Amino acid sequence: MNAVRQPSSVVPRAPGLRRALEALATRRITVSGLIEQALDAAEAGKRELHAFAAIDWDGALRAAAESERRYAQGRQRPLEGLAIGVKDLIDTRGIETSYGSAAYLGHLPTFDADIVRALIERGAIPIGKTTTHEFAWGVTTASATFGDALNPLDRTRIPGGSSGGAAAAIAYGAVAAGLGTDTGGSVRIPAALCGVVGFKPTFGALPTRGIFPLAPTLDHPGFLGATVDDIALLASAFHIEVPRNAARPHARLGVIREIAPVPLSAEVAAAFDGAVARLAAIFACSTLDAPALFEGVFEAFAHIVLTEGGAEHFRRNDPDRIAAHYGRETIDRLERARTMTLADYARAQQSRRDFTARLHRAMSAVDFLVLPTCPCTAPRVNQASIDIGNWSGTVREALMNYTAPFNVAGFPAISIPLAARGGALPAALQIVAKPGGDAALLQIALQMEQMLRPVAKTTPAR
Repeated sequence: MNAVRQPSSVVPRAPGLRRALEALATRRITVSGLIEQALDAAEAGKRELHAFAAIDWDGALRAAAESERRYAQGRQRPLEGLAIGVKDLIDTRGIETSYGSAAYLGHLPTFDADIVRALIERGAIPIGKTTTHEFAWGVTTASATFGDALNPLDRTRIPGGSSGGAAAAIAYGAVAAGLGTDTGGSVRIPAALCGVVGFKPTFGALPTRGIFPLAPTLDHPGFLGATVDDIALLASAFHIEVPRNAARPHARLGVIREIAPVPLSAEVAAAFDGAVARLAAIFACSTLDAPALFEGVFEAFAHIVLTEGGAEHFRRNDPDRIAAHYGRETIDRLERARTMTLADYARAQQSRRDFTARLHRAMSAVDFLVLPTCPCTAPRVNQASIDIGNWSGTVREALMNYTAPFNVAGFPAISIPLAARGGALPAALQIVAKPGGDAALLQIALQMEQMLRPVAKTTPAR
């Protein structure tokens, strides 16, 4: 049983991971002090933003004591003593993991997910579970069980989802980085709406064992961080080593301004166009034919998610348990899943193969794609639909239209924040690489971040 702690009234922001490691190595701070600071901030973030589903005081402080011993003995590991958040979809041994659902309240995994274990073995310390949309099946991180997660930059707005708790926790300053999952944009969307960084590596680059599946052929574990460097440090634990040499001035960029049918809001259009103008001063930029490239891909994505998501839940739980414990939104999606046929799924997979082939051809003449992460800034809490220009649709359709295609194809993608004008909510730039180009993607993202990141980030009020 974890001890009940009260959060401090004033909580300092988490330092960047590399700066924290330097301070720990020179003994300017202690691991216990760093972890207690993170736990205090997590409690505040849980209370104010519903960013955390569970906080592991006892386990984190035990791990901190072990890290202190390692530093004293000169045996510290590469990530020794760093606090991280772990999405509540990902198993953590002995820490309640409910997958965002009342159906799994009280569930204590007996093993860590592979991705968690790899970080713990290198010295990282999970301090708790960040909130998720139920079973990661949504983009708002609304939750009847844990309370709707809120955007720390404007608490009348959503943080995005389904890794919304992680993005909110990082933007709030409780942790500098954490683990999420991305099936149709669930790392990149909340990163974009909260003004942080979200990275989805190539499909299959990170292990999925110990992660509750949504749609197994689309699911990507991923990282969120305050900066690209925070993410690069965690990614190095999985043999994604970012070259520390000079940047890539000769990279060729393929620019995609819009993906039909969802246009850009005025704020995002201004931020994106300004970013491309700055990038064009350094890189060779060419515009790609987006309508032909993305035709039919979102429909294929939706059919694959319904079919695979339905199969996962129907094999795990009987109809009575689903009806009694699942949320209404998930139940409605599962009812739609019942209408899917094998022929629907086969057509969706053919569309997927066709799109992936088109994407490979489109990228044969460029090194990276650049496009907006989301077509709009963060919608309001409980907002069901959105109007952008002459287009009207659901928040889900709007937020996923620019991210889901790269789950369908399995290409690596990262979202970095763009400058907002006059205190407005942030927009974000999405950068896409070819499969296997994860390290190169992080390298150019570091360079673009230095060029494009706001001088003074919006700081959430506390």
